[in-house]
Amino acid sequence: MMLSKIVKRLWTLVFTLPLAVVLIVFAVANRQVVRLSLDPTAPDAPLYAVEVPLFVALFLALILGVMIGGTAMWFSQSAHRRQAREKQAEARRLARERDVQKEQLNRLSGTRALPSPASLR
Repeated sequence: MMLSKIVKRLWTLVFTLPLAVVLIVFAVANRQVVRLSLDPTAPDAPLYAVEVPLFVALFLALILGVMIGGTAMWFSQSAHRRQAREKQAEARRLARERDVQKEQLNRLSGTRALPSPASLR
């Protein structure tokens, strides 16, 4: 178990450290200010515009894209989650039924518990 944690931590460092360096270099290289406007009819004098560094605009677009993609995947997998919930409920119902039948068998046979499978060999 301890080795697993060390490997996970090492993998995290190996992955995140280069990613952090790349993102920092990208942010430093793209510091110029750009105007973001949602008014396509008047590009020179838009009703609403905000000026931000280019890397901020790109990071926000990336974050928004990840959120939209994650939400779309979550909705598309709802049938699988529903099926898993139904199977879990069925498994719990069958486990309860098994326990009831085991208790009934124990009462009828007069023993407290069934022998373990290993003792039957």
